[in-house]
Order: sequence, then C-alpha cells, then structure tokens
Amino acid sequence: MSGNVRSRLLDELSTVSRRYVAAFALFNQAVADRLGLHPTDLQCLNLLSLEREPVTTGRVAELTGLTTGSATRLVDRLERAGYVVRQRDAVDRRRVLVATVPERIAEFGRTCERLGGDWSPLFEDLDEAELAVIVRHMRRTVEFSGEQVVRLREGQG
Repeated sequence: MSGNVRSRLLDELSTVSRRYVAAFALFNQAVADRLGLHPTDLQCLNLLSLEREPVTTGRVAELTGLTTGSATRLVDRLERAGYVVRQRDAVDRRRVLVATVPERIAEFGRTCERLGGDWSPLFEDLDEAELAVIVRHMRRTVEFSGEQVVRLREGQG
C-alpha cells in the first residue's frame, strides 16, 4: 500500500472513529434514559453481566476506572434500581460482594437487545478474516482505552 493511500485511510479512520464513539455514546445515553439509569451505571451493569462471579466494589472500580468511592455510589444506585445486591463472601465474611440479580439482568439484556436491534446483519457479508480483524481491533481498542482511563484518572496528560 502506498504511503498516500495509507495516509488517506488513517485520516478516514480518525474521522470515522470519532463518529463511531459519538454514535455509541449517544446510543448508550438513549438506552440509559429509557432504563432510568446513568450512562456509566448502564455500562457498569453491562460489565458486571460479563463477570462469572460476584465481585467486590474494588473490582467495580477497576472495571469502570472509577475511584472506590464513586464505585460505591454507583453500586448503591444499581442496588436501589434492583439490578444488584450486596452479599457477604461465603469464604471471607468480612468481604462484601456485588452480585447481579439474574431476573433483572435477563430483563436488562432483553431491553438492550430490543432497543439496539439485531446487529448481526452488519456482519453477514464479512468473511472470517475480516471478522478477525474487527475482533482484533476491538480488543486492542478496549486495552488502549483502559490504559487511557488510568492515565487520565492519575492526572497525566
């Protein structure tokens, strides 16, 4: 690929990435509004639904990039909304774990699916190699974004 084509593609990637992030943020806000949640709470709930086991509030802070105090307030809001419960760790009774409420998580999933529509048609015309590139890009973006959140929260940049 010539330098000119690559440069043009990188410029286009920059523009379309900004539009993608904005579109997702606006969609996230609309779904959160519909569910009566804050957008950060919605994404925390999304991340908690991907965890295999109940987690500590410290883990919620890690997942979201929030301080532990902010994570505690977020868990308080999700608990009031009925999406999570706090429970004592069976092994270490001093630890409190945040567990999702299965019925509410199922309802959350159905609502997000209904509001978001079926995304699978977007990928029907892609072959396995193209899908692998998208997956690799998304994994790298998630990792990079996490690093940037830490950097910003630590006051760098």
